This record gives sequence, C-alpha cells and structure tokens, in this order.
Amino acid sequence: MRRFITISFAAVLLSCITLCAGQPAPGVQVELTHKVSDKQTLPYLFYLPREYDSASDKKWPVILFLHGRGESRGPLSIVAKWGPPRMAKRGDSLPYIVISPQCPAASRWTDDDQQSGVIRLLDHISEKFPVDRSRIYLTGLSMGGYGSWKMAASHPDRFAAVSPICGRGNPEDAAKLVDVPIWVFHGTEDKAVLYRHSAEMVEAIHKAGGKKIRFTTLQHVGHNSWSAAYATPELYQWFDKHRRPQSK
Repeated sequence: MRRFITISFAAVLLSCITLCAGQPAPGVQVELTHKVSDKQTLPYLFYLPREYDSASDKKWPVILFLHGRGESRGPLSIVAKWGPPRMAKRGDSLPYIVISPQCPAASRWTDDDQQSGVIRLLDHISEKFPVDRSRIYLTGLSMGGYGSWKMAASHPDRFAAVSPICGRGNPEDAAKLVDVPIWVFHGTEDKAVLYRHSAEMVEAIHKAGGKKIRFTTLQHVGHNSWSAAYATPELYQWFDKHRRPQSK
C-alpha cells in the first residue's frame, strides 16, 4: 500500500510540474511549444521564478536566451547546455522568467522567420504571464549572438538591455542601437567568430554616439566565451539596473 501511495504521489507531482492549473510549476524548467503560424511551431524551454505566484500582482523581468548552433542539433533539452537555461536546469533560483527557444538545424537565428517567431513567442508569454515589459533582457551566444544583434537593432524599443556573446552584428545598424544598453563579451582567440566582429560593432556604436555599451575582452579565450560571461554575477546585476518605458 505504501509503495502504491508513493507511486501515485509521484505521478501527481510530475503532472503538476509539467502543467498545474494550466501553467508550469514555479522553479522548474519545462519543455513547451508555441504555434507561431500554420507553418511554424517554436519549441522552447520555459522557467518561472520559484517565488512566482499566479494570485499575486507582481510582474517579473524576462531573460530571452538564444542558443548557439550546436544546440540546434538535438532534442529540445540540449538548449539547457549553456547559459540561463543551464542555471535553471541545475536548480538555481533565478528571479526571472526565462524563455529559451530552439532554432531548427536548417535555420539560423538571423533568418527573418526565426526573428519574427521569437518576437511572437515573447508577445505570447507577455500576454499570458505577468511580465514586466520594462525589464525584458536579451542575450545569446555565437549564432545566438548574431541573432541578438539583429533582434536588438530591429526592436530597440523592446529590450531593456542586451548581451551578445561572441556574435556578429551589422555595423550599419549602429545608429539604431545608440540608446540600447549593451554588454558584449568576446574571446581574443576565437577562431569560429572572430573577435574583430564584436570590436567593430562596439566601435561603430561609439562613433554613432552610443554611450551605453561596454565590452569585455576575454584574453587568451577561444570561442567559448559564454562560460565566463554567464558565470559573471555582475552581468545579472547590470541587467537589473536597466528598465525601459512601457513597451508598445
């Protein structure tokens, strides 16, 4: 009898973790999908803060995370290999709603359909959950760094702060980014995405009049600059300092 009760309790707990009253349980990262259109469905990892209470009026900041190319090739769970979703997976208590979509292996985050799909996912979450729209933070590594640069330039009014890690943007977008707080990380020995690509973006934004950009150069570090970046407590403190007026 005791064994039966234990198994039954575990089954109830598991169902509550994945879906409880129509919502994921706080403090547990889950796998979800969002139908963007008849032709596009976007899988994503989703995390609600441990202190989240659906009965409360409190609004929560968001971290939108774009993974690298390697995490396109595999199940959705592989997205938790790095960055904020990794922190959520290992049980860290994060004071953010964390949204980590997965890009198909045949696509890139810079593709127009992926860019629009992620924005629609963000809109969906913002409508369904108590999102503080003045505190939406965007970050991504490698391919996700490329995607972060493009998304920030296309929607500079959406994000309170952006952290592209070892990515590449378009210097012609610099004028669009002068008012966006940006923190760039890149390793000097990166052979996959050259260090100069980040340096050129930082320089272009400075020349355009931007004064809200900072650049962390990781000496003697190769492509994996994200391990150091996401392990930097000051990055999250920096996110928390930034807010935008109510988003449209």
